[in-house]
Amino acid sequence: MKRAVIAATAAALIAGSAVSFAANSNAGPDTGRWRPSAEDRAILTDARIVALKTALKLTPDQEKLWPGVEATLKQVSKDRMARRDEARAARQAARESNAAPDPIARMRAMATRMDAGATDLRKIADAADPLYKTLDDGQKQRLNLMLRQQFHGGGHGGHGPHGDGPRRG
Repeated sequence: MKRAVIAATAAALIAGSAVSFAANSNAGPDTGRWRPSAEDRAILTDARIVALKTALKLTPDQEKLWPGVEATLKQVSKDRMARRDEARAARQAARESNAAPDPIARMRAMATRMDAGATDLRKIADAADPLYKTLDDGQKQRLNLMLRQQFHGGGHGGHGPHGDGPRRG
C-alpha cells in the first residue's frame, strides 16, 4: 500500500513539474496565460492514468482487464480536449466578429457539452465495470480517493460534511 501511494504521489509530482516547465516555455505573448499543448495534455493524461493504475495495485487477473479501461480513458480525454479546442475556437471567432451574445445558442451549446460529457462517463463506466467488479475493498477505497482528487480538487467542494462525497455511517 505504501509503495502504491508513493508511486502515485511521484506521478502527480512529475505531472506538476511538467506543467510548471511548460508554463514557463509555452506562454502566449498576447495572452499572458499558458495553455497546455496537445502534447502536454496527453502527457498529463498518461500520468494520471499511471497514477490510477499504480494506486489500484492490480492483481495479475485484474491486469488483463486494464487495457480496455486505459484505452477508453485515453480516447475520452482526447475527444474531450478536441471538443474543448473547438469551443475555444468558436468563442474566439465570436469575439472577433463582435457578434451579440446569443443566450439561446449558449444554452444549446451547453446542453451539447453536457450530452457529450454524459456519453463519455457512460463509456468509462462500461469499460471499467468488469474491472471494478473484481476490486477488493482497499482497491475500491483507493479508486474513490483518486476520483475525488480528480473531480473535486483533493476532496474540497463535493457532497458531505467535508466536501468529499456522501458519508457512510
